[in-house]
Amino acid sequence: MKKVLLSILGIVVALGVGIGGYAFYQLHSTTSKINSLDSTLSKTSDTKTSSSESVSYLLLGTDTGALGRSYKGRTDTMMVMTVNPKSQKTTLVSIERDTKIQLNGHTAKLNAAYAEGDSESATSAVENLLDIKLDGYLLVNMNGLKQLVNAVGGVTVTAPLTFDYEGYSFVNGQSYSMNGTKALAFSRMRYDDPKGDYGRQQRQQLVVKAVLNKLKQNPTSALSGDFLASVSDNVRSNISQSSLQNLALKYNKAANTIETDQIVGEGIMEGGVSYQVIPQSEITRVHDEIESAMNEN
Repeated sequence: MKKVLLSILGIVVALGVGIGGYAFYQLHSTTSKINSLDSTLSKTSDTKTSSSESVSYLLLGTDTGALGRSYKGRTDTMMVMTVNPKSQKTTLVSIERDTKIQLNGHTAKLNAAYAEGDSESATSAVENLLDIKLDGYLLVNMNGLKQLVNAVGGVTVTAPLTFDYEGYSFVNGQSYSMNGTKALAFSRMRYDDPKGDYGRQQRQQLVVKAVLNKLKQNPTSALSGDFLASVSDNVRSNISQSSLQNLALKYNKAANTIETDQIVGEGIMEGGVSYQVIPQSEITRVHDEIESAMNEN
């Protein structure tokens, strides 16, 4: 569920869904609200987007609830989004939230970096893990998935396995028209999936692509009141209005090709806490993938 909304909002906000420069200005009030809570905006994003260079952003998904709530929670979803205008490609890599790291002198999960600090702390933790530099972040509240899917008129998705969840039944190989509630159930199930959380991520990616396809078929739907409300109420970022404008004007073709991947670790229990331990070979693979996506022509 969380990666679905995170991916969709991240791409929609960053790339303007290919709606073009004029229509982008209609998003002014939305994007102003998105970065209104940030006192420090990313200068590297401004520099790179002004000259049409590749950029990498961290997409952060908070626990369900309002962004302004007193309980901050953890970032249960963390994804690196690389946008390359030369190769006309966007690459999304899911980073395991339970990855074991050292944080402020103690052992912790990667998603604690936000809880113990802020979005900048989470960004630094991912940079340190993967030995990369990021150009900004998008912080997304995960409470808006139903609203978002309904705002685009629902999605059609083919089930990759057979399962029942929250009153809905899905059969492997069959396609289903889903409203927000059904898409939420399809995306949420984990324990009956033989692939566990990795299988859930793959189903979430199916919903991501289904929503993006609807938006590409009818890009003006991204300007509807319901859709803009779901974005403005659920996203905060240190990416400036200027960068967002540059992305919409110069990078929109990168939304036509979206490649997805996930970092894979091994589960362990330590002190009664479950962690994912990521082998160095896997960290190196993901590092190289992101660097390649940045530099591809």
